[in-house]
Amino acid sequence: MCLAIPGKLLEILDENGLKMGTVDVNGSKTRACLEYVPDIQVGQYTIIHAGFALKIIDEEEAAESLKLWEELFESGAFLPDEEPPSPESL
Repeated sequence: MCLAIPGKLLEILDENGLKMGTVDVNGSKTRACLEYVPDIQVGQYTIIHAGFALKIIDEEEAAESLKLWEELFESGAFLPDEEPPSPESL
């Protein structure tokens, strides 16, 4: 199963010739490669999976996705001894 979670781009960096960024994923900052979304700008939202930003999304789509994640956690979709996926692993 592939999991992707939305995040807001906070800054754009160049690391060894790669376009990278710091992304706020529900309050947790993570790094992501931005090469698949070369037109992304600071303040825009993106979907992150396995350390890569896959597409640019609008704020409304990001909010809806985060709401669904919250509902999953609240519903007990994850077993009590099972850790939910961290933003870094997505």
